[in-house]
Amino acid sequence: MKTLPQISEAEFEVMKIVWKYAPINTNEITERLTKTTNWSPKTIQTLIKRLVTKGALTYEKQSRIFVYTPLIKEQEYIGQESNTFLERYYDGNITSMLSAYIENDKLSESEIDTLRSLLRKGAQKHHLNSQVE
Repeated sequence: MKTLPQISEAEFEVMKIVWKYAPINTNEITERLTKTTNWSPKTIQTLIKRLVTKGALTYEKQSRIFVYTPLIKEQEYIGQESNTFLERYYDGNITSMLSAYIENDKLSESEIDTLRSLLRKGAQKHHLNSQVE
């Protein structure tokens, strides 16, 4: 798996907008972020420029407007960040992480039901794959 660029929390907010609405121009990004943050348009433009420099975004100039598209996939980035978090805080052991969440009442009944469902699907998939081999 290729290493993706490290982006700050603020840059991640910009990326969430671009992932959701791409292709999207500077004015649209600014309009959306000024509704949910207290950032100035200049701050938002700086964040966009950093993301281009880091290789997370690319742009196309259409007359006088810059239109941005992501160079990295949202799920790919979130997956990398999840793995980093898991390694840093739980030595890569997802069971330890889930145990900590459950013991500290960080998961609702609904989330636990969703996890059960995901584990069943994973077990079925693993069972099917082992039958093929």
